[in-house]
Amino acid sequence: QREFTQKKTFTSWINSILAKHTPPYVVSDLYTDIQQGHLLLDLLEVLSGQHLPREKGFNTFQCRSNIENALTFLKSRSLKLINIHVADIIEGKPSIVLGLIWTIIFHFHIEELARTLACTYNQPSPDCSSAVDSSPKASRSVKKSAKIKERWKMSATKALLLWAKEQCSLHGSVTVTDFKSSWRSGLAFLAIIQTLRPGLVDLEKAKARSNKENLKEAFRIAELELNIPRLLEPEDVDIVNPDEKSIMTYVAQFLQYSKNLPESEEDMQEKVREAMGWLAAQEKKLTKLLVETENETYYQKYKEMMSFMETFNQEKIPFLPVLSSKRGEAELSEGQQQMREEWDKVISQINEWKAKLDQMLPSPLDSIEAWLQEVERLQAEDLPDLQDPFKAMSVFREIIVIFKGLMDCFDSHLDTLQSFKNEDEKNMPRVLPEKLEEMKRRFSNIHSTNPSTFLEYHYGLCSAIANEVKLKLNIWDVKYGAKESVESLLENW
Repeated sequence: QREFTQKKTFTSWINSILAKHTPPYVVSDLYTDIQQGHLLLDLLEVLSGQHLPREKGFNTFQCRSNIENALTFLKSRSLKLINIHVADIIEGKPSIVLGLIWTIIFHFHIEELARTLACTYNQPSPDCSSAVDSSPKASRSVKKSAKIKERWKMSATKALLLWAKEQCSLHGSVTVTDFKSSWRSGLAFLAIIQTLRPGLVDLEKAKARSNKENLKEAFRIAELELNIPRLLEPEDVDIVNPDEKSIMTYVAQFLQYSKNLPESEEDMQEKVREAMGWLAAQEKKLTKLLVETENETYYQKYKEMMSFMETFNQEKIPFLPVLSSKRGEAELSEGQQQMREEWDKVISQINEWKAKLDQMLPSPLDSIEAWLQEVERLQAEDLPDLQDPFKAMSVFREIIVIFKGLMDCFDSHLDTLQSFKNEDEKNMPRVLPEKLEEMKRRFSNIHSTNPSTFLEYHYGLCSAIANEVKLKLNIWDVKYGAKESVESLLENW
């Protein structure tokens, strides 16, 4: 069922893209059509705006060459094509083809759209009602190394989800927590349509209808009124565990629509002025709060931060469109540039405030917080991409040792946290319970991602070893003469 849904959704998405190609191209069977390589090259040319080299014919050599050109181009964009090989695409292996198309969709469609939201969602979470987001990106202080690249794939997915949440949050009881069952009722799709084009749907009536009726209505309106291609059918979504990738692909089109909504320059300037006024007020409020709480206890300081963040995250919602507009574009108006600088300044102050509070945690929580941040930093860091296999092996071994050393402390730190007595000599709480719960959640997140992190490190090490072996084998592919010289070569290696 999942494979069938993905094939149908991805095929429809590809056709919506290739409609812009000259001449237009229509995919009839994804697994078959992709085997010649022309489909991949056409798709990548439309998405990238670049002209890619290709063989014009359709014999086996030419098809293989075209697929190799497509994969080489993707690798040049720093895309990781794990277990995706030319031979598998030529054979039309479903899992490999779907994996490749999803990589393309995520990079060229979802990631590019989500980047426009980065100014908002790489900062304190807009749906956080109490404090700064505790994810690795938000919890790292301004001391973080500029060399560390954050795992954008994770934040792109999160940014799209947060955007969907905000569109739905304007309509009361419509909640979105994932790209699976949250969409089954159809209300989330209808809520987004209502936010983007008020008046097109009646959410109160929708609440009394069946899931399939709502989904059918949402897809119909999106196609007719918003010109969003119909990538899904009600039966694809109204199931126990709908396909996450298919829903993400479809939801991203609504984000694309919101970015394309026309807006006059005068309206934009007015919104920029309003946002600048709000940011100036937040900066003033934050500065005053830091002065007023300077001599307060840690408990009171953290409580004030939570209160500030709750108000901040609520008040910023109306400004999200203008704060994220043209974020990824090279040219910004003077007003937008100033707004961008003010936004970065306020967010920097918030992160500095949180970093100082983390350092002020009572012992032994301060050490546990530092440990959490270090593990989160490692988990969020991209794997090193080194051309020298021998050097890569050394780096990966070092990373594995460091990470294993940190994880050896997991149980003891968790036990210490769980047994922490949150009372001072006057029987007053030393730390806000919400902070303790946040730290426990981060332990849970680390525990769930720990196996995949180790697997990635060991995959990198094994890849480096394999590359080193290949280099040696290439060197050895000549005549070395006597048996003794060969044995010496082997022994030395």
